[in-house]
Parts: sequence; C-alpha cells; structure tokens
Amino acid sequence: MKLKPIYGIIALVIFALIWSCTFIVKEWEQGLVLELGKAKRVENQWGEPSDAGLKFKYPWENVIKLSRRNLEIDLKPVELLAADQERLVVDAFVRYRILDGTKYYEALRDDLGAAQKLNSIMDSTLRDVLGRVDTPEIIAGRRAELMAEIQDVSNGVAQLQDLGVEIIDVRIKRADLPSENAVRVFARMVTQRQQEASLKRAEGEERAREIRATAEKDATVIRAKAREKSEIIRGEGDKERNAIYNAAFEKDPDFFEFYRSMEAYKKSLKTGTTYVLSPDSEFLEFLNDQRGGRR
Repeated sequence: MKLKPIYGIIALVIFALIWSCTFIVKEWEQGLVLELGKAKRVENQWGEPSDAGLKFKYPWENVIKLSRRNLEIDLKPVELLAADQERLVVDAFVRYRILDGTKYYEALRDDLGAAQKLNSIMDSTLRDVLGRVDTPEIIAGRRAELMAEIQDVSNGVAQLQDLGVEIIDVRIKRADLPSENAVRVFARMVTQRQQEASLKRAEGEERAREIRATAEKDATVIRAKAREKSEIIRGEGDKERNAIYNAAFEKDPDFFEFYRSMEAYKKSLKTGTTYVLSPDSEFLEFLNDQRGGRR
C-alpha cells in the first residue's frame, strides 16, 4: 500500500518527461525549435509539404510558434516629397509571409520586431519610389505600377538583409495632399488638363486641314483627268462623225448637201426670226424649189 504514492510520483514524472519532449504544430503554424536560445530547426516550415501534428524534442529545447499564414502590417502614414516638389501623405499596408523561421527569429525575433523592421523598410522604399514621379501619377495615373515596383524593391531589401520573409503584396490605401496644398495642386492639375486638351484640339484641326487639302487636290486631279478623257472621247466622236459625213458625201453629194441645209435651217430658222436675203441667195434654194433641184 505504501508503494502507491511512489508509483503515482513515477507516473507523474514520466508524464512530465513525455510532456516536455513533445509539442503539437497546427496546420497554420510553424514550430521553431530553440536550443539554449539558438534556432535549431523549423517544423512544418512554409514552402514544404505540410506535416502538422505531434512533434518531438529534447526536454531542454524550447518551441516558438510562428504563423504559416499571410500576415499584414498597417504601415504608419508617410509624408514625402514627389518629383514635382509637392508634399503627399501616403497611407499603405503590406502583406508578408515567413519563409525561413530561423532567419526570421535571428533577424526579427517576433511579430513586433517584424512590424518595426518592415515599417522602416517600407518608409524608405515609399520615399525612394514615389519621390521619382509626379503627384498626379501617384494619386491616379500609375498607382498599380508603382505598388508593384515598391513590392519588388522592398523584397530585394528583405532578401539582402536575410530577414526570412517574403513581401507578397503592397497596397496604397490613400495618397492625399496636405490640406493646405490641395486646392492649389488641383487647380494646377485642371490647368494642365486644359492645356493638353487645347493641344489635342489644335493637332486635330491641323490634321483636318491636311486631310481637306489632300482631298481637294485629289478632286482637282480627278476632274482634270475626267475632262481630258471627255475631250478625247469627244474628239474621237467628232472624228468618227466626220468620217461618216465624208463617206455619205462621197456616195451622194446632193443628199449630203440637202442634209446639211436642213440642219442649218433647223438651227437658224426659228419662230420670230427675220432674214433679209437677196432673191438669188443659195441659202433658201431648197425652200424655193421643193424638188430639191438647183436653180
């Protein structure tokens, strides 16, 4: 009976020993194993197939749980100077994940250290990237392109400093002018847009004049060619007509003379027309002698 307390103590010691040698890593966690405060290995590390579950360690080893999820830091607002010398207040946030738990622990220790370090990196990167472009491009023109560049630059810094993290997204939530500058800058933006519109209209009018001049030139050339062609056709017709007349004249000169006289009468003898001719005029010979013979 006296041995029961001893068995209980032994069982408790064995349970405590087992408890100190095991730990559980959940699917969304990474287990960083420390030996005497120094990072030794990472269980269920990002980038490797998930092996969450029961894990073993030595009793003198400690375990720190790191996230396997995407993490987000809401950055402090940054006041910077754009390329056009306008001050801007930029509010952004960054998403990152822990790629290497060992490097993360050695460089940043925990989430608070990561937030401080990434705030510092992003502050410098925002000033560097956005300081090279004008205010309108930051506010509306190239925001997506600029955010991608900020992500690339900050990732390069994180890799260079061996932080063990990857920045997966950067978003500018707000990029506003200080209140004292807003009215003046917006007025200048309106003036710039008006100047661009005037330039576009002037270029359009110049282009329209060029098109009209080209069209008028083409029309003149087409009309000239058409007149030339019509004159050629008319000349060919006159030539053919004269040939027919000549052929007819050679076959029957009297009929040809009669026909020409009738054409002349048709053109000249109209209603109300008065002619003064001598009695022996040859012009009216066919009217005087309806048989058509000459006198």
